[in-house]
Amino acid sequence: MNGAVAALSLGLALIFPLSACGADHASAVKAAFFYKLAPFAAWPASAFPGPGAPFVICVQGADPFRELLDDAVTGQQIGGRAIVVSRLDHIDGESGCQLAYLGGSDGQSRGAALEALRGAHVLTVTDEANGPWPRGMVHFVLRQGRIRFEVDLRQAEAAGVSLSSKLLALAVSVAR
Repeated sequence: MNGAVAALSLGLALIFPLSACGADHASAVKAAFFYKLAPFAAWPASAFPGPGAPFVICVQGADPFRELLDDAVTGQQIGGRAIVVSRLDHIDGESGCQLAYLGGSDGQSRGAALEALRGAHVLTVTDEANGPWPRGMVHFVLRQGRIRFEVDLRQAEAAGVSLSSKLLALAVSVAR
């Protein structure tokens, strides 16, 4: 997916009001939004086990996306890599993920998952629907009836994940 198409897709997801739809639509928007964050980020080569390795999207704990994420990524690639979706109860830096939604579980809270990924080259995403704290590098929020997001640039930089200025421009807030 080229940058212009990704930016347009992400922008449209931002402006579509949720008041016209139900909770299922909110999950669909988040699922599309979630995986479309990847073209706006860059990982060091060491984030992948090899040049032909897939791009691994992980969902830890509570999964708001269900099959919506699987359907959204079918046949898609990120940076020329096939996409694999992995659902985990417990996540850490050895889980092989590049992009991870942290929903929290009985086996590992969202905070424990964030701590387990500290320093790993993983773009972490959290959701206000699961509580305001703790937050990942990207945190979904509902603002004026629309799914939006906040960015913690400090966390991303500490993990060696570079975020595009286009992504930062779409965020409702950026912690630097």
